[in-house]
Amino acid sequence: MNYFGFITGRIMETKVFFVIFYVVGIVGLLVPVSFPFFVKLIPFALLLSFATLAVFNDEKLNKKRVFIFTGILLLGFIIEAIGVNTGLIFGEYNYGDSLGPKFFLTPVIIGLNWLFLVYTTASVFEKTSVHPGLKIVFASTIMLVYDLVLEQLAPILDMWYWLDDRVPLKNYLAWFVIALIFHSLLKMAHIKIRNRFASFILVCQFLFFLFLFFLI
Repeated sequence: MNYFGFITGRIMETKVFFVIFYVVGIVGLLVPVSFPFFVKLIPFALLLSFATLAVFNDEKLNKKRVFIFTGILLLGFIIEAIGVNTGLIFGEYNYGDSLGPKFFLTPVIIGLNWLFLVYTTASVFEKTSVHPGLKIVFASTIMLVYDLVLEQLAPILDMWYWLDDRVPLKNYLAWFVIALIFHSLLKMAHIKIRNRFASFILVCQFLFFLFLFFLI
């Protein structure tokens, strides 16, 4: 059995692994001596989560899906690059070092983060009978709630910093509008997100940041 078959045949073991993975991450970030090391692992955690999502993807990866997913990834990066260099989209902020290498003052991995969130939140409502328009709104709302928690931790984890340590309202408005646009792209392209692992990993990441918010 190849690697992908091995992993997909052991979804419960994979879930247990990620629960342990995030619990260890929480502990590592709460202990002062290990904090600097675990902060540097943030990009690798995202890469590991995304790679696992790719393994559990239940839809055939055709040219259209590759085009749309790549478009979301690149647009996410471009929007962030414009935002951090001009302050026009989200407000005045700058990135720290925990998200890895930067290009135009923007972490290269940030586009993947946008794609990860759009992909996982879209999967939450894919199997429901909710109207497609409401699916877009609900999925985007989940992304907004996720950001509300993440913004409180970002400076502590050396991810990004806001001018005067205040998150402007337009950041949340821009985040929600961009999420709406990305989810609308999926619907207009008739791309369905079916992934047995997506909702689980999204919940794990959200709880990871939520626990840190209350404990750190």
